[in-house]
Amino acid sequence: MTGTLPTPSAPEPADVLVDDLLRRITDRTARVLIVGQGYVGLPVAMRAVEVGFPVVGHEASPERAAALQAGSSYVADVPDSLLRSALDAGYQAVAAPGDAGPFDVAVITVPTPLRDGTPDLSFVEDAAATLARCLRVGGLVVLESTTYPGTTDELMRPILEQSGLEAGAEFFVGYSPERIDPGNPRWGFVNTPKVVSGIDERSRRAVEAFYGALVDKVVPVGSTAEAELVKLLENTFRHVNI
Repeated sequence: MTGTLPTPSAPEPADVLVDDLLRRITDRTARVLIVGQGYVGLPVAMRAVEVGFPVVGHEASPERAAALQAGSSYVADVPDSLLRSALDAGYQAVAAPGDAGPFDVAVITVPTPLRDGTPDLSFVEDAAATLARCLRVGGLVVLESTTYPGTTDELMRPILEQSGLEAGAEFFVGYSPERIDPGNPRWGFVNTPKVVSGIDERSRRAVEAFYGALVDKVVPVGSTAEAELVKLLENTFRHVNI
């Protein structure tokens, strides 16, 4: 009795997209955009440049963007010498959203100050709206800002989808809480374990690959809400200790 082997199914379009993004992350051709160049975003940008990515830092303050472009750092953990080396390697700091250009990986590191006991997410909303205007098929957007569980999937994702692209199918979304402890001589961005997550498995793979290129250890969790809860618990623990 003879039979025929089943015809292998064609890969899903989203699988092709994420595989292409992973390749560009691996070979360092992925264009990285960091939105917010404060004590969180600037160290991320510097590390991304150090490992070989082309990086643009978007800083809403024209004065601070100009200072960065001139090689003058206002972040204690980033000395002027490191910033100047990054500039020599191609790092750019821009203030106008239109100058940020297209990206393959975007990281949102804007502040979320407390207003009446809850985080003000207006900066996150503005950043997501800016990225939606230059989002391309196959891109990745990661939120790092401190917030409450559900923000990435319920607030940021719909804003990004105003681009006309579908999250998880045509672009990827994740959350990785910032864990910067400014001035800590022992634990910095590179050697502090990084929690990573995505709205789906493909997104998580992309987030894990990107941060795996930047830090010594990544810790994947099952959902963006879990990662957001990790940050909330860590902040609570720090406040209790203080």
